[in-house]
Amino acid sequence: MASDKPSGPPGPGAHAEGGQALTPEERAEYERLRRYAQVRHRRLRKAGASVLLAVALLLAPLAVVTAWLDDTIADTDQYVETVAPLASEPAVQDAVIDRLTRRVVAEVDVEAVTAQLTEVLKEAGAPPQVADAAAALDGPLRSAVTAVAQRTITGVVTSDAFGQAWVAANRRAHDEVMNVLTGEREGALRAAGDTVQLDLGVVVDDVRQRLVDAGFDTAAAIPDSERTITLFQTEELSKAQDAMRLLDIVGTWLPVLTVALAALAVCTAPGHRVMLLITATGVGVMMVLLLVALAVMRRVYLDSVPPSALPSDAAAVIFDTFVRFLRNSTRTLLVVAVITAVAAWLYGPGRLARGVRGVARRGTTATGEALSRAGVRTGTTGRRMAAHQAWITGSVIGAGVLALVLWNHPTVGAVILVVGLVLLVSALTAVLAAAAGPAPPATEGEAGRAVP
Repeated sequence: MASDKPSGPPGPGAHAEGGQALTPEERAEYERLRRYAQVRHRRLRKAGASVLLAVALLLAPLAVVTAWLDDTIADTDQYVETVAPLASEPAVQDAVIDRLTRRVVAEVDVEAVTAQLTEVLKEAGAPPQVADAAAALDGPLRSAVTAVAQRTITGVVTSDAFGQAWVAANRRAHDEVMNVLTGEREGALRAAGDTVQLDLGVVVDDVRQRLVDAGFDTAAAIPDSERTITLFQTEELSKAQDAMRLLDIVGTWLPVLTVALAALAVCTAPGHRVMLLITATGVGVMMVLLLVALAVMRRVYLDSVPPSALPSDAAAVIFDTFVRFLRNSTRTLLVVAVITAVAAWLYGPGRLARGVRGVARRGTTATGEALSRAGVRTGTTGRRMAAHQAWITGSVIGAGVLALVLWNHPTVGAVILVVGLVLLVSALTAVLAAAAGPAPPATEGEAGRAVP
């Protein structure tokens, strides 16, 4: 049978286990050991929380980058959304127009044309000075060809059709590459062991049907064998496939692990609010460092691309377009960290924090009382809201956090919107609680039941 005696520390007149009272020296030693155990326990909790926080902060930038990589590389829709704006960027369009124009002009043998013209003039009996002048048409003819080609290519590249073709080509290419990296057997390009094969089945069927339609009835006997062509064989393919599988696992679970470690650090620490403030500040610092690293990588990338291969403005646009979702996610996490740190500070015992809370409380109370005096009273509902104000505020904050978690790629604007709604709803509930009005007087029966 369990004892009903209290299990707390013994009082001044307490007895030892044998029934003897503790001497002052024994009680002093007991108190010293109890304080030492408490201090040691708090130190262990602080040390454990510090280790968990350090690991979480070190993993935070890596978690953001791997999640972005997995989202961009493994998801075709996300990849297409990433590269789609490049088709409408003027710098990229200019680079494409310039490269295609030079390619077209290079295919035109201007020297051969002028040489042939010179021979034709000579055979036609033209004066020698006229025939010799034809050789000087290389420059004007090349300029004319360049102008025509550039005008035609510009019309195509700047049209909506180019953007649609750009998206379709990138989607098709990404699907084919993912077929290779994941080992799936769908699509024209597929992986088989250490080889990359091109499936020509659709092409074979189409060619066979076209030949039959053209009158070559014997083409129907073309066998279905050898429908694939081995493009190349490499031992690195299996490594690339392993890296893709690893990225899929890390990109999914590393962010979850990082959040779990940070939450465990806050729960383990003796001072939850202080640790939340430290955690949010640390995450904010790591996001700033990640933004700085992206800026450095951008500079290194631009310096490594020769102008002859790609103009600097086009290279800058390509880099910014590819990493814009990563940069947006980093900025969003930075804003979330700052807001969390501010919220943890506002709930602290500091004089300024107490002043801010007092101003907010007086403002909502004054507004609610003004509504009550004007006849707008919430009555019993308001009094219940006042009695459970802490729970209501916590629920509103939890709903805001859940909204951000479920939001697909939340931006800084989305975070500000959710925070604004949380503050608005919290203030509104406080005003409604203050507008309850005076409690109705208790009846005689209620008063009699209230007397002990």
